[in-house]
Amino acid sequence: MHELSIAQALVEQVEEVAAKAHALSVVRVVIAVGPLSGVDADALGSLFPLVAEGTAAAGAELAVQTVAIRTKCRTCGHEAEADATFAACTQCGSSDAELKAGRELMIQTIELEIDER
Repeated sequence: MHELSIAQALVEQVEEVAAKAHALSVVRVVIAVGPLSGVDADALGSLFPLVAEGTAAAGAELAVQTVAIRTKCRTCGHEAEADATFAACTQCGSSDAELKAGRELMIQTIELEIDER
């Protein structure tokens, strides 16, 4: 289960941001996960609070935004959403496509609680 190492890396990155901002705590972390990233978002969501325990991210909400799979046909240039079993372009029928989105695994936003005194 590589989601554990991903959760650990995520917490480390969030802690770095929180430390640089002199944050009191992390409130919310939003990540983008594509269906082709190889990451089980539910497993990651379950592991995040366990890994975050005792860190600045303890108690933070982890919000996962799913990124749709998008392809671009190399023959006609048509871009469209696709599923993991992409077979052919809906415009020209070509099966020569470039993956434009769907492998993402990235932090979108980190909301911090800052002491404004």
